Parts: sequence; structure tokens; C-alpha cells
Amino acid sequence: MTGPEDVVCERLVDDADLAGVLEVEAESFNNPWTRQMYEVELARPDVCHVYVVRLPGCRVAGFCAFWRIVDEAHINNVAIRPALRGRGLGGRLLAHALLEATRVGAPAATLEVRRSNVGAIRFYERFGFREQGVRRQYYTDPVEDALILWRREA
Repeated sequence: MTGPEDVVCERLVDDADLAGVLEVEAESFNNPWTRQMYEVELARPDVCHVYVVRLPGCRVAGFCAFWRIVDEAHINNVAIRPALRGRGLGGRLLAHALLEATRVGAPAATLEVRRSNVGAIRFYERFGFREQGVRRQYYTDPVEDALILWRREA
């Protein structure tokens, strides 16, 4: 059993981390980002921030990627390996990423989530995110609306 002290959240540091992120992408999303997409993004470290969660024996158990745009964090992806879900790792990772976003000057955060993904919506609501709009037919495979969620620091 892994204890809280065994969970480490930190910024992506090298190609081995990126390989782990790509594995989690493939396991988690219908339209995963490619290595090339990440390489383009990671070339802008002032904008693109990718954090990984590590466990003993698992270099990348999950990741959270966001863009810092002026004073806002746009969360692009949050994912945990399917075999490791339900252990609180996603919450630890998102909390860490939100703290880092605030630390770099982006205390407000936004993201899109599939309208049908009730579990994810509830997860984000626990972190103070609230629905603020809809992007029609934002997702493909299958086509679906995205809810726009915002979290604004008081």
C-alpha cells in the first residue's frame, strides 16, 4: 500500500517523463495529444506547464498540463493511469497544479469537460470549479458539447 508520503508531484523534467505522459494520454483519451504536440508546447516553458504524479515503481502515474495565459491557468489535460484511479492521486495532482499556477501568477483556472462526464464534473467542483458556459460540439469521437468550468480565487 502506498502512503501519502510516497506520492510526489513535480514538473515534467525529461524525455522519460514525456514518454510516461504519452502512455497515460493513450490510456485515457479518445484523441490523445501526440509527442510532436507536446514537444511544441514544452518549447514554451513560460506558458506550458506539465506536472506528473509519481509513485514508487511508477515514474508517471498521471499528469496535469496547463497553459499560463496572463493571470489564468487553462487546464488542458488531467489524467491518471486507469489501473491507479480511485486512490486520490488525481486530487493530489490537481491541487498541486493549482498551487503552482497561483505561484506563477495565475490564480484563476479554466477548463473544458465533456457534458456527459459527470464524474469529472463532480471532481472539478470539489476544487471550486463552476460551470460558466458551453462550447457546442467541442469534442469529436463522439461529437459532444463541452462545459466551460472556471475557478476564481476570492
